[in-house]
Amino acid sequence: MEREEVGGVEALQMVASRTFDSVSKQLEYIDDTLPAETNGYIRVDCYGGLNQMRRDLCDGVGVARLLNATLVLPKFEVAAYWNESSGFADVFDVDYFIQQMNGFIKVVKELPPELSSKEPFHVDCSKRKGQYDYVESVLPFLLEHHYISLTPAMSQRRDRYPQYAKASLCQACYNALRLTESLEKKASELLEAIPKPFLSLHLRFEPDMVAYSQCEYAGLSPASMQAIEAARGDRKPWTGELAVIWRKRGKCPLTPNETAFILQALSVPTNTNIYLAAGDGLMEIEGLTSVYTNVVTKSALLTGEDFTAMHGNTKAALDYHVSINSDSYMATYFGNMDKMVAAMRAFKGLHKTLFLGRRGFAELTAQGLKGKELKQALWKAHRDDFVIGTRVCLARLLL
Repeated sequence: MEREEVGGVEALQMVASRTFDSVSKQLEYIDDTLPAETNGYIRVDCYGGLNQMRRDLCDGVGVARLLNATLVLPKFEVAAYWNESSGFADVFDVDYFIQQMNGFIKVVKELPPELSSKEPFHVDCSKRKGQYDYVESVLPFLLEHHYISLTPAMSQRRDRYPQYAKASLCQACYNALRLTESLEKKASELLEAIPKPFLSLHLRFEPDMVAYSQCEYAGLSPASMQAIEAARGDRKPWTGELAVIWRKRGKCPLTPNETAFILQALSVPTNTNIYLAAGDGLMEIEGLTSVYTNVVTKSALLTGEDFTAMHGNTKAALDYHVSINSDSYMATYFGNMDKMVAAMRAFKGLHKTLFLGRRGFAELTAQGLKGKELKQALWKAHRDDFVIGTRVCLARLLL
């Protein structure tokens, strides 16, 4: 199938350069007027998987700087659901974080004696999204109690922050978070073991993910169906016309089989080295590995008791490290990890990043397209998305 140029590397580099320049300008800024006196202490309480907690921490740094607060080391919530028990210091280098934030915001390991025995006053920030929300609604609690905890709302208006708060947030996200020495050593060992060049693929098709999406799939194995049903709880799948509408909105995760089909449609060679950046419990993986045979995983490449003893956060940290350093990165969803990885890759000048279009795939298959005709339409859909800026790059630029 003939491929026509749609902007090429130059257009891609222009988009990525804008991202890099925007962040770089923030990081060049250090507030020389960082107040000597603090308004109090803030602990950011982080929930979910590692990359969601990373996002919450970065936002929390921005909020703390807005309120002229001193940041206490964040609390990573222990979550049985994520098979998780590791805290911030188990994943990230604490001393390095404190050092890198110097000049942007003060970070402390311990509270002063008069506050050390107290639990923080928790402030609900679920509806706080902008600068004045925090100044008008959260600052009074900080001044009253001197020590508060908060979890930033998911949708922040960071673009409206003053420059000193933007700079602090960007410094935390892009420069201050380094893995612990032992974890970074393990991540480097993993990166070295992967055949080069390689594509890091973040594939999401776990039972809880499918159950949460409220989507149904035909042709899954009995074991997969049983696992999905066990994870559904009260979240029943959509049926009839509502199910069709939901799928056309791009709400349904791509199966490994669908992922392999789209990769072929985008002319990604079937002998491509692929690192599978995925958690435990991935279903129907044979749909991918039967087509793309050079697929490797961290569990296959790393051995030893230290790896076996790792929890969700530390394993996710390995996937993140590999993905931001891979020759190319592809995601079948657009979750927290994908957003964090894409942003860091753009910051590092790594432009070969691709997000597959679930909505386009659903719309085209609903039209009854199959085989070669479907592959041609999928190529065109991703090409058109690239032209209008809704994709990071096209697959032909990946390898």
